[in-house]
Amino acid sequence: MVMKTNLLSFLILFASTISSSLAKGSLQQTLLPSEEFNDCSNASRTRHLLENESQAQISVDLAQGYMSNDDLEWAIKEFGQRCSNISRIYSIGNSVNGFPLLVIEISDKPGEEETKPAFKYIGNVHGDEPVGRELLISLANWLCDNYLKDPLAKFIVENVHLHLLPSMNPDGFSLRKRGNANNIDLNRDFPDQFFSVNDDEDSRQPETRAIMNWLRDIRFTASATLHGGALVANYPWDGSEDKRTKYYGCPDDDAFRFMASIYSHSHYNMSSSKEFLSGITNGAAWYPLYGGMQDWNYIHAGCFELTLEISDNKWPNATELPILWKYNKMSLLNLVASLVKTGVHGRIYSSADGKPLPGSIAVSGINYTVTAGKTLGDYHRFLAPRDKYEVVATMIGYKSKNTTIWLDDGPVTLDFVLDPEVSIKESVLQNVYDCDCNSKSTQEFVQFLWGAHLEVFFILIVILGFLLFLFRRRAKIKVPTSRQLSGSKKTVEV
Repeated sequence: MVMKTNLLSFLILFASTISSSLAKGSLQQTLLPSEEFNDCSNASRTRHLLENESQAQISVDLAQGYMSNDDLEWAIKEFGQRCSNISRIYSIGNSVNGFPLLVIEISDKPGEEETKPAFKYIGNVHGDEPVGRELLISLANWLCDNYLKDPLAKFIVENVHLHLLPSMNPDGFSLRKRGNANNIDLNRDFPDQFFSVNDDEDSRQPETRAIMNWLRDIRFTASATLHGGALVANYPWDGSEDKRTKYYGCPDDDAFRFMASIYSHSHYNMSSSKEFLSGITNGAAWYPLYGGMQDWNYIHAGCFELTLEISDNKWPNATELPILWKYNKMSLLNLVASLVKTGVHGRIYSSADGKPLPGSIAVSGINYTVTAGKTLGDYHRFLAPRDKYEVVATMIGYKSKNTTIWLDDGPVTLDFVLDPEVSIKESVLQNVYDCDCNSKSTQEFVQFLWGAHLEVFFILIVILGFLLFLFRRRAKIKVPTSRQLSGSKKTVEV
């Protein structure tokens, strides 16, 4: 009998040990399992398990303490009223079930077009990963409350246009499932560079189309989406052309690694991960996916986007939200601030009339182009700190210019003044060709030039040429032989 009792006790103890080992990581479990994931296939299987959790595990009780969709809408609108001096609220569209996709813009001049860069955060891409929507409301409230007290808050408000979309998938949240109301994974619904899926825009989900139209309206420099189920900052590419799990870097791999490291090292414990070196990972090396929003942003919108996994548990207990905010707060702030604390920024002008040009900026050795704004000609090029870069500005109809910059000591402001390719002589000829040659007066003038008065016309040309020669020679004499060097400035103009 004693033997049976001991055996029963052992089985109960063994079962409880197995149960606790299978439980999802909580905030007390700050690090992932100690064994290294040297085999990429292991990391891939881990990601599959996280993404295909049984929906039965997501109970209605888990939503207790989280804002409902109605609560979220009220919180956004209330914030807009309370912080109207540095914010505006707008919608980019509606979900399948008609819930508005509301955005909070935070800036000292919200809604105005300026030469400041724009950054966006998107939460709740997957309906069963709701931590992001809570953290973005916390971020907005912290900036509002500390704008006049904290230097970092003031820096962000005055130097960046920050846009926060707390929930991209409100229907999935209310249904407690990963996909939207049509059961579509929104992070697989974007056009893909390797495989022609979702090329028909009309076939995409309304939430996907809303994001794509949003980026057509606003020229974002960088962005990040907030997910759950791991603790890592993920960067492009998210897939590879042969679908293999392997490191597959984009042209700006150095810049993305630096960008991901900013978030990871500002986080409470992300950088000390034992699964991901320094708490960052290339997407394709971790788990290849296709139709993702991250790669689409970089390819089609000129926007450097990260995918941030910010909690080991997809749907942690609401009591852990304050701790998650504490762990992610500085990461969220520093990533936005890095937009203007590094890289090269400036404007492109025409030397002919001084007007801004919507030209392009390229960096030698990096196969990627950033486009300047159509109205102000401003550009923002995110780059990792390095000894030097060669920056090239181009514009159709203008001569390109290039210069070398050093980024080892903060950002560089670099303005380009481009010269038109068309010469004065060509402009005169163009004006003649563009004239209304059907008019009677024009025909008579042409007949006069090419008729009997051709010799007189030739003599006039020679005289005008001689006078022009004398004028130019006199102008050269008046040019001083030396010039005064101005003091050093942050803004460089070439």
